[in-house]
Amino acid sequence: MTLREACLQASSQLSEAGVEEPRANAELLMMHLLGLTRAQLLRDAGEPLPAEQAQRWAALVRRRAAGEPVQYIIGEQWFYGLELHVTPAVLIPRPETELLVEAVLEEADRLWPSGSGSGAGGVVRSGTMEPPGAGSPPGTVSGSGTGMRQRGPTGEAAKDRGSAPTAVDVGTGSGAIAVALATQRPQWDLVAIDLSADALDVARANAAHHELAGRIDFVQGDLLGPLLGESPPVDIVVSNPPYIPAGDLATLQREVREHEPRLALDGGADGLDPYRRLVGQLLQLAELPRLVALEVGKGQARDVARLLEACTAWSRLRIVTDYAGIERHVIAVRE
Repeated sequence: MTLREACLQASSQLSEAGVEEPRANAELLMMHLLGLTRAQLLRDAGEPLPAEQAQRWAALVRRRAAGEPVQYIIGEQWFYGLELHVTPAVLIPRPETELLVEAVLEEADRLWPSGSGSGAGGVVRSGTMEPPGAGSPPGTVSGSGTGMRQRGPTGEAAKDRGSAPTAVDVGTGSGAIAVALATQRPQWDLVAIDLSADALDVARANAAHHELAGRIDFVQGDLLGPLLGESPPVDIVVSNPPYIPAGDLATLQREVREHEPRLALDGGADGLDPYRRLVGQLLQLAELPRLVALEVGKGQARDVARLLEACTAWSRLRIVTDYAGIERHVIAVRE
């Protein structure tokens, strides 16, 4: 059996098992099995599947047919032009979260112009930016003691519009957001927080893979808890927290329901518990951040925007829609 025939056979098996994009999944598994790029797979499609790999190939296809995400099987996912290692300890990075990174970069470049030197990471197109309400005026909408290194300037120097910011990725998971921001903005200081020690191990590995180990502080803790009471200011808070209502977890796709970490999914009874707690913690920081950017679930953007609006008077508060037109990110800016 040639590689092409093996992929076609696997594609048919995956399709019968209800796997979306079965051909693409089969090709990813084959590339992983043989260590090939897509171009090499196309080039060698007529070559026979090595006999010594036949059993392993069958096992990989069975795992995917049983619902295990292909990203966990091959151990990688691309995000913002960066290859990231992923395991069942972390949520698989989604394309829509790239728009969150892009929105943060766009807003931060206005607030800290001299800290906007671009890195070498990927480039994605922006989603449609929509205000919370047509014709609304700005700002309206229809554990401490971590042992971290000293970060950036403090006091008045930290407020200087020309200084590079300190950005905190809350619930970092694989480190996707923190690694993308560190790659794109070499002058920034980055802190990545997660409650899961296993997730932090994955995030550290991804930072090291992209030679960013010294650029990001990794801290175990609950939301912003580790930073409360610290003297260095936090300029940017970005987060993709758990937002699935607990009652909806059983209705998720089997790949998500059975394999992705519940800790990264369960947002409490209405999915908004992490946002309520996070917004409450903003006021307990040494200084209120100048930029807060949050990913939200479908139908949650307006509620989260109202939570932020009640926190303080923001200069601007806007909502970013994703590729499907869903209100996916809430951005609050304090000039």
